[in-house]
Parts: sequence; C-alpha cells; structure tokens
Amino acid sequence: MLLSEDQRDCLQEIANVAMGQAADRLARLFDAFVVLSIPQVGILTPSDIAMTLESLRDQSSQNEPLTGVAQGFIGDGVAGEALLLFNGTRYQDLAELLKYDYHPNLNRELLMDTSNVLGGACLHGLARQLDTHLSLGPPHLLDPSDDIDRLLTQRDLDWNSAAVVEINYTIEHYRINCDLLLVISENCIAGLLEKLDYLID
Repeated sequence: MLLSEDQRDCLQEIANVAMGQAADRLARLFDAFVVLSIPQVGILTPSDIAMTLESLRDQSSQNEPLTGVAQGFIGDGVAGEALLLFNGTRYQDLAELLKYDYHPNLNRELLMDTSNVLGGACLHGLARQLDTHLSLGPPHLLDPSDDIDRLLTQRDLDWNSAAVVEINYTIEHYRINCDLLLVISENCIAGLLEKLDYLID
C-alpha cells in the first residue's frame, strides 16, 4: 500500500501543523526554544523501520548510547506505537529542563517523564488535526542493549507495512536530541487514508 502524492502532502501538512502547535506549548512549558524538523511521512516495511533505527544507533556514542521509550496509542480508527529515541542526550540536561535535581538514580524517571511530555504533546496535536481522540498506554523503557537490538532484528514481523511519521527534536542551549517515530499499524492505514481523502476533498 502506498500514499498518493496528495495523501503524503496532506499527512505531512497535518503533522507539520500539529508539531508546530506542540513546539509552541513545549516552549512555554520548558521556557526554552524547541526545534522540530519537518515531519517525514511514508508507508514503511519492518526492514525500513529497522534501518532507520540502525542509522540512529550508528550516530550515537558509547558514552551516550541510543535509548528510548515506547508507548502505545489508540483512537477512532487509529492505533500504533510511539517510539521516542534519545540520541546524544545528557541526562543532566533532561533534569535541568524538567527542573529536577539530578541524580543518576533518576535516569529512568527522566526518560519516562520527558517522553510523556514530548510524545504526548505531539500525539495529542496530531489527534486534534485528525479530529479524533487518542488514548495513550503506559510508557515502556527500551533497554539500549536489548530492546533496541530486538527492534533492529525483528524483520519478520507479522505485518507488511505501517504508516510512519518521523520528527526530530532538539532544544536550544541543551544537549537534548531525540527522534519521535509514530508507527501507525497496518490495519489502521485504510482508515487513515480515508481521513486524509476527506480532508483533501
């Protein structure tokens, strides 16, 4: 299944507006300038997604390995998984951003709380643009040496494709860099395309 050029442009514009609104809210919340990339959208296979994750991990350093948080979401005809992947991010900067007193024992909490704020803002913004409501499942911390390796090697998943929206975040004056992948499950693609066609018409 492929996106038509009009559908791709529509989804990218929806994501762009949603992310712009999210960046504005996050900037006020954090009192910092949040830079979001232009969303990349497409229909990807498990191998495509694995290659994206592999590329992100290749960019990470031994001192700051790729790690992240996965969170399921479901709404009216839309369901999937949000993966927020931290790459080249200092925990001390996350603590400063969230106004926490840093301690290494807080690393897990810092990832989870940052994911809730960043991922939640973008998901709810996207839901508003699609005129739907999304319920978020509990976040799950991805172990950098286990779960991300498992994601990289799961090329034989029981689905053939997924709609993916990818956004990169950086926060000015902080060493915080992360990528959000919204992976919309295969059985929801038809419903998503219907929503896009309705908006196009």
